Amino acid sequence: MPHIQTDDHVQLYYEATGQGAPIIWVHEFAGDHRSWEAQVRFFSRRYRCIAYAARGYPPSGVPASMDDYSQARAARDIGCVLDALRIERAHVVGLSMGGFAALHFGLMFPERALSLTIAGVGYGSEAEHADTFRRLSHQVADQFEALGSPGFAPIYAEGASRVQLQNKDPRGWAEFVEHLSQHDAAGAARTMRGVQARRPSLYTLQEALQGLDVPALIMTGDEDDHCLQPSLFLKRTLPRSGLLVLPKTGHTINLEEPDLFNRAVLDFLHSVEAGRWTARDPRATQEIMKVAADPRPRP
Repeated sequence: MPHIQTDDHVQLYYEATGQGAPIIWVHEFAGDHRSWEAQVRFFSRRYRCIAYAARGYPPSGVPASMDDYSQARAARDIGCVLDALRIERAHVVGLSMGGFAALHFGLMFPERALSLTIAGVGYGSEAEHADTFRRLSHQVADQFEALGSPGFAPIYAEGASRVQLQNKDPRGWAEFVEHLSQHDAAGAARTMRGVQARRPSLYTLQEALQGLDVPALIMTGDEDDHCLQPSLFLKRTLPRSGLLVLPKTGHTINLEEPDLFNRAVLDFLHSVEAGRWTARDPRATQEIMKVAADPRPRP
């Protein structure tokens, strides 16, 4: 099994497929490197795809100390994978926890990101829900430890923003549950407490985000309630961003709507590579329409 070693001596499992410009795929909390299979199959026809399992997710290492899990550490791990594979710059695609990591990687190492795809991002950022999010994060960690991954996976997979996958693709949802049930319960609990529960709100990063001059595609489902407003905030804050909202879609966008997800990301990458994913035209931000000095109709 191919592994790289991070700068703090954690082994990360990865899979590399295809040739071309590199794309690194960063998975969500309830996923792992296998979550990107539909994307790797599609994009590896013309790109070099690197999918890796985050720390805490076997076959990657599962550090025992909570000090080894944080939002900044998750972002640095992206760089460690790229370093080990001798990749200077890459397109970075992340979902949920992976989307946060991709965004923070862009903030920390903007010169290394060809582009950022930030999907399903926002949980815990809204001030009115922050305390509830942290409390639920610790409860989820407790449940992984109490029930184990096989016992808790079916419960977690029927969350409000995941039943959409169950309804659209029962077979795909069952595979999602099976993969989640194989996760290391201790690694999941430490990730939930160390990364999820402690990550900063997007709204506290506004000034830094306004200065992030990297092409960004923001994606969310219209039934992923706690990601909708944060996604709008990111669209209004990131200078070179676009926002795509998929209808009748929950949190696991790439699994629910793989064709739409793939095509949207592909179009985005092509626009970036053509130099056409530019900053918003300042005229588009004017609040009052311009009116001609002489409003009389012309012949």
